[in-house]
Amino acid sequence: MVPFESLKWYPSCMNYVVRAMDTLLGELLDELPAIALEGAKGVGKTATAKRHAKRVFSLDAPEAFSSVEADPQLILVGNGTTFIDEWQRVPDVWDVVRTAVDDGAKPGSYLLAGSASPKDDVNIHSGAGRIVSLIMRPMSFPEREVEQPSVSFAELLRGEKPEIRGTSSVTTAQYAQEIVRSGFPGIRNASERARSLLLDGYVQKIVERDIPEAGGAVRRPEMLLDWLRAYGAATATTASYASIASASNPGEPEIPSRKSTTNYRELLRRIFVVDPIPAWTPAFSHLKRLGQAPKHHLVDPGLAARLMGLGVDGLIHGEGGGGFRRDETFLGALFESLVAQTVRVLISLGEGAVFHMRDLDGEHEVDLIVQRPDLRFLAIEVKLSTSVRPKDVKSLNWLEEQMGDRMLDKVIVNTGSMAYRRPDGVAVVPLALLGE
Repeated sequence: MVPFESLKWYPSCMNYVVRAMDTLLGELLDELPAIALEGAKGVGKTATAKRHAKRVFSLDAPEAFSSVEADPQLILVGNGTTFIDEWQRVPDVWDVVRTAVDDGAKPGSYLLAGSASPKDDVNIHSGAGRIVSLIMRPMSFPEREVEQPSVSFAELLRGEKPEIRGTSSVTTAQYAQEIVRSGFPGIRNASERARSLLLDGYVQKIVERDIPEAGGAVRRPEMLLDWLRAYGAATATTASYASIASASNPGEPEIPSRKSTTNYRELLRRIFVVDPIPAWTPAFSHLKRLGQAPKHHLVDPGLAARLMGLGVDGLIHGEGGGGFRRDETFLGALFESLVAQTVRVLISLGEGAVFHMRDLDGEHEVDLIVQRPDLRFLAIEVKLSTSVRPKDVKSLNWLEEQMGDRMLDKVIVNTGSMAYRRPDGVAVVPLALLGE
């Protein structure tokens, strides 16, 4: 039988920072027989899953891979939680776990993790109703332990209209530093020089290894890298894919074809590197003239900053965005992406989905719409500012007038020093003070 790895063999766990996913796994493994943890490489899936497992099969290790590929039934051993890391390398593992669940596997029996979807030519049966999939993202702001949060996202989403209070000492420069450090646990604490090299290597690995492993053929890696940079420059915008393709090779007669860019997006989505926010189309609403284009985001804003070659000084003092910026700085776009990343992690602890809203005339726009299964929602505007101006709350108050009590609360997340609730009911919350 293939040897398995025991959690106690991992001294790095001693320096582990508890993640929001730990809470969720702790609850769900008591109820569900099989969970699939998905997400981009480097977000911390392996370290988190090992904390909840009794035995581990790491399929990126040659011995474990060859043994399980020869006999996938090897994973059906012992009691307690069995963790199969990078399961998509042996797709038959999925069906083995699915069958085990059908045969009555106990709660907490199997935990799978993968950083890519299986190739298109690989047939696996749906795990619907048997294997529950959870997406893990890079570290949210509260997970980075920069400051103690004082405002509960869960209370806002429950519509409790909680008291908003607290003070933050985090400056705009510190937010910029957090963006550049990234939310990848294995990268963010490296020195500035080492971190830059690690992020460069992360991008190179996407092109040279991760995409081919996901079933993609990249004939011209430099064109894909250029497109990825242009996509990163379009962070937090609804720029058309045609304009992104044009910006990826400015001044040159040859730009990626529509077929190529569609293929890029699908491959990068498959390995969880692009993470767009879809447009909101509220059900049972008279709001009809809403845009349908997604807002562009990479898995981590630090990756976008590195693709643009920008450090803290460049973000604060220089312009970025490759022509996609209008009135905002590139730092503002990356700050919005950091807030979006944080909100998506926080919503994973409950139920709901994250969207953005923009009407066709561009008169009203709300950066984040967090909608519960009952279709009630929380509206969030993001501002790279320490103060709130009347125009900053215009769209939030307009949307409340349109939607009434379907809106649970209205929030501005900014870079200020104080959390408070305005007379018009808008909760003003510095990002550093937003927690679970």
